[in-house]
Amino acid sequence: MADIIKMDSTETDGKWKMKTILAGTILGALTGLGAAMLLTRRAEQQGERLNITSGQGLRLGVLIAGLLRSILSLGEE
Repeated sequence: MADIIKMDSTETDGKWKMKTILAGTILGALTGLGAAMLLTRRAEQQGERLNITSGQGLRLGVLIAGLLRSILSLGEE
């Protein structure tokens, strides 16, 4: 009997994990798409090609790492 209850709990755990991963994937893709559209629109308005330097890329990477750290700390409360 305990094994049956455990299996049901595992199935439920798998469902919420899959929903969370799917929601995160969709949200990340939409955020990336929005950022790319904003960057290209700004470059077009300025009449230039989009040119991101290595320093800007590094700064963006650090910002994303900070965002991920903040997201990880949400469940610690």
